[in-house]
Amino acid sequence: MSEALLEVKNLTKYFETPAGTLHAVDGLTFRLERGKTLGVVGESGCGKSTTGRAILRLHEPTGGEVVFEGKDITKIPQKEMMKLRSEMQMIFQDPFASLNPRKTVSEIIAEPLRLHKVYKNKKDQDKRVLELMELVGLSERLVNTYPHELDGGRRQRIGIARALAMQPKFIVCDEPVSALDVSIQAQILNLLKKLQKEFGLTYMFITHDLSVVNYFSDEIVVMYLGKVVEHATSEDLFAHPTHPYTKALLSAIPIPSLGARKERILLKGEITSPINPKPGCRFAPRCEYAQPCCFEESPELKEQEPNHFVSCHFSNKF
Repeated sequence: MSEALLEVKNLTKYFETPAGTLHAVDGLTFRLERGKTLGVVGESGCGKSTTGRAILRLHEPTGGEVVFEGKDITKIPQKEMMKLRSEMQMIFQDPFASLNPRKTVSEIIAEPLRLHKVYKNKKDQDKRVLELMELVGLSERLVNTYPHELDGGRRQRIGIARALAMQPKFIVCDEPVSALDVSIQAQILNLLKKLQKEFGLTYMFITHDLSVVNYFSDEIVVMYLGKVVEHATSEDLFAHPTHPYTKALLSAIPIPSLGARKERILLKGEITSPINPKPGCRFAPRCEYAQPCCFEESPELKEQEPNHFVSCHFSNKF
């Protein structure tokens, strides 16, 4: 087994609301090997983005451990965490909202270099900015332009260049292509693949697009209302989905062929509230296989096949 760059152990993130405690992330556990990509999928509101932010401590975790290169970063002081952020970065979903509209392209990319005081003079800093722009496919002529003057693809390239500025080892990609046109999506995905191969980057790739995650990820975690319901290699998950929720998600993938037909699994029933959730499987109200025990006892995430984990009381029966 390869060396793990990141190990997440029983990670939880709760938010207090007027109605009660919202369980955004509840008991998440996985390991991510150096140079690999972990895809995190699930419908909106399942806790994907909160997971990424909790790992980077943009949201302070409620409980659990985040072990980065052998050190539990949930217990280190903010001053030390500031230094560690140079090795852990994030590419945000909305390339326009994540960029400062009052700063030029060069100023945005140079910001982490300035904050961490990497260069003593502006000449060296500007040289590094131009190197980063070339690396992500941004023309030098755009150096003094503002985000509103550019299209979505170029804005996201700025975000990628900013994330790469401090030469990180781990990057959380929070739906980096969902706000882009399909043709631009392919360009950005290929760029991220190229950068991973060139610099040995480790990615956590958050998305709701299963076609994208299959192309991009080595392993996939499927989340439902803050819980992991299935975790396997990308190849195994698509070839042998086990959890009823995973099967329903995969059945929704469009087939790029005229006249092709595919059986869809339509989920019925009410979505369980993540606020003060009751014991039991959170998917049970929508599951056609649910039994009385599913509403009373929460299933554990167990290894059903080698490196294939499923959280279901009856996963070995269908």
